Amino acid sequence: MAAQELTSLERVRNLRPAPDRLFHSATHEEILQGATTDIYFVRTYELLHHMGLGATPVVAEIFARRGGVLAGVEEVKNLLTGREGVRMWSLDEGEEFEAKEVVMRIEGPYDKFGLFETVLLGFLASSSGWATAARECKRAAGDTPVYCFGARHVHPAVAPVMERAAIVGGFDGASCILGAKLAGREPSGTVPHAVILIMGDTVEVAKVYDKVMPPDAPRLVLVDTFHDEAEEALRVAEALGDHLHGVRLDTPGERGGVTPELVREVRARLDQKGFQHVKIFVSGGITPERIVELKAAGAAAFGVGSYITAAPPIDMTMDLKVVSGVPVAKRGRIPGITPNPRLKRQI
Repeated sequence: MAAQELTSLERVRNLRPAPDRLFHSATHEEILQGATTDIYFVRTYELLHHMGLGATPVVAEIFARRGGVLAGVEEVKNLLTGREGVRMWSLDEGEEFEAKEVVMRIEGPYDKFGLFETVLLGFLASSSGWATAARECKRAAGDTPVYCFGARHVHPAVAPVMERAAIVGGFDGASCILGAKLAGREPSGTVPHAVILIMGDTVEVAKVYDKVMPPDAPRLVLVDTFHDEAEEALRVAEALGDHLHGVRLDTPGERGGVTPELVREVRARLDQKGFQHVKIFVSGGITPERIVELKAAGAAAFGVGSYITAAPPIDMTMDLKVVSGVPVAKRGRIPGITPNPRLKRQI
C-alpha cells in the first residue's frame, strides 16, 4: 500500500525514516509521498484546507531563468498522470528554450499538484542543466560520437538521471548501465585502467579482451597506463590487427593530459604503420573547446564526464497565473496565461 501524501503537518511529524536505511537518497515512494518537498507547501495545504480552498482551480506556469535544453519532462508527466482534474502542457524533451520562456503549464485543483512544486522544479532544473551542457559538447563535436562518462562524479541515486539527460541533450551513449537503459540504449564502455594494472601489460589485456568479449563489443583499448601512448598504440595495433577498433587516450593531468599534439602523433604513427582503421578515442577533462581542438587533431570520439556533472541546474520558477478563472500574478509579472504556441499537451 502506497504511503499517504504528506498533506498535513501531523503527517510530517509522524514521518519516521527507518533508522537502518542504507542510503540517504529518496526512494520513488518517498518522492511520490511528498517527502522531498519544501515544508512550506505543507503549511500552504493546512491553510487552504482550513478555509475550504484546497481544491481551488489554478493555472501554473514554469519558466527558466536562462536558456537551455529541456529535460525532466517525462518524470513530471509520470508524477502528474492520474491526478484528478490535472492537465499539463510543455515543450518536448530535447527542445531548446530561451530565458524567461514558459516551458510548462499545469492546470487543475491546487491540492492535486501544489505539494510537489519543489519536486517538479527539481526534475526540470537538474536534468535541463545536464542536457544543456551535453548539447554544447555535441555541437562542438558535430558528427563525431560523444559519450557520457559522468556517473562517478555524482551521487549514484541521480547518476542515471544525469546520463539519461545527457542523451536527451544529444550524446550518443552513456556508460552508466541504468542511465543508458532508461534512454533506450545499451551502455557504452570497455575496461578501466584497473584491469591493466592488475594484469601488468596492456597488450595482454587487449588479447584477452579480444578473446573473451562478444563479437559485437568494439575492441577499444586504453594505451596510457605504462608506456608512451604512441608506442603502446602501435603495440596494441600490431597485436590485434584488423580486430582493433580504436585506442583510448586518457593521459592524466600529471603528465599534461591529452593534447592536440599527442593526438596528432598517435594518429600519424598509426597511419605510417598501416593502421588507418584504428580510431582515437579521447577522455579526461573534455570540454566543448577541447573537443574542437582534439577533433581537428584526429580524435574520432569523446568521453565526457565532469563538464556534464559540473553544469549548474537551470533555475526554474513556478508561478500561479490564474486562480478560480481570474488572471493573477505577483508584482513584477504579468497576470494571466503567457502565450507560447510551442507548448504541447502532455496530460
